[in-house]
Amino acid sequence: MAVDINSEDGQIIRKLIPLVNLPGAQFAKLCADMTVEDIQDQALFKKGDVDPHLIYLLRGEVLLQAEGLVIEVISADSESARFALAHQIPRKIDAVANGEVRFLRLDAEVVNHPEPLVYREDNSYMVIEEPEDDPDDWMTTLLRSPIFQRLPPANLQKILISLESVRFNKGDTIVAQGDEGDYYYLVKAGKCLLTRKPSPNAKDIKLGELNNGDSFGEDALLSGEPRNVTVTALTDTSLLRLDKSQFTALIKNPSLKFVDYDELLEMLSQGAALLDVRSPDEYATGHLNESVNVPFFTLRMQLKNINREKPVIVVCGNGKASEAAAFLLLRHRFNAMILKGGMENIPRELESQTACFDIDDGMETLVGQVDEQDGDESPASEDGLVRFLKSENEGLRKINHQLNDKCMRLEVEKEHVEEQCRSLQKQLEKLTHLLAKLKES
Repeated sequence: MAVDINSEDGQIIRKLIPLVNLPGAQFAKLCADMTVEDIQDQALFKKGDVDPHLIYLLRGEVLLQAEGLVIEVISADSESARFALAHQIPRKIDAVANGEVRFLRLDAEVVNHPEPLVYREDNSYMVIEEPEDDPDDWMTTLLRSPIFQRLPPANLQKILISLESVRFNKGDTIVAQGDEGDYYYLVKAGKCLLTRKPSPNAKDIKLGELNNGDSFGEDALLSGEPRNVTVTALTDTSLLRLDKSQFTALIKNPSLKFVDYDELLEMLSQGAALLDVRSPDEYATGHLNESVNVPFFTLRMQLKNINREKPVIVVCGNGKASEAAAFLLLRHRFNAMILKGGMENIPRELESQTACFDIDDGMETLVGQVDEQDGDESPASEDGLVRFLKSENEGLRKINHQLNDKCMRLEVEKEHVEEQCRSLQKQLEKLTHLLAKLKES
């Protein structure tokens, strides 16, 4: 039996994750094929079940149990109910209705791999079909942002569990230009001002304002550079923040996509755009000849001039600034990728081809002529040694980066397991206390 999207059930289902991200037409089609079920004091699923359907609680209360011990009680009006119940397959625990329960059973493939969002094209702009926002539902606003739409549901759940709420009074400095990046921030309620000083003794320049649902702080986390703006609370402001390790493991890693040199060539042949986000001076010393120089500090102002119809590949010196630039582009619904390692990572064996392929430094290239000379070859040997040492250093840096990312992911998983252990310990203490009372009586 189909679900009316305007019914009470339809309104509840519209806020489920990740269904909240679906455009209206896709959501209506999904509702036409779904069925709502009602049970009382029965199991929704048992430990070991391998049915791949996802179960969402719409009304009532469900007990999540392991070996008869209640681990968690999920109520339909809680934020936890917006996610599928204990979605791991095979099931790790039992889910039992506590009284009357209404629930929804959905195909996991449809939920986790929805069809790509459909854009309506206009000669001057492109828009995306989305349902109306509930201004009081900050979570819905957050989950409809392009970055969060790209994340797996499991990551979204971990993010929402990990978000820390902080408050600032009007006039408070939230982050200061020059500070080290430590958190990624989301504006839950309030208004903030962005300013920047071009030099230490210069006056602040107003860059813009942030409102409910906006985010900031990712540039420093991605680039490893100090904060490049100051953010001040214009009103009493409520923020949600995610620390650097969780941001990296849960948002950065699954969001950013990298391409190597050969993939770059293939994509350029198919019409991809190539943006070089280095400074004009760095760009002038040598760049890929199909690239357009859009320095990172001007990228926000240039977004309307970039074609959304084409994939965008971002390049910089070593790849770090490209990560921040690509993240910005993704937030504005561009299909952005990063040249892995930046200009420093162009393969050494292709260096003799650099002039004819990509590098345009305004000078005639002499690479390849040294070997034809009868003179001393030591300069070429020294140059080769320098390149070799740079390559070795870059390889070690990458390995170190990968190990750091792995440590961050393990730390996030550790915190999640510790939280579950604390929850089980509380349940055990309650049961022990109850058992003692029963013995006394």
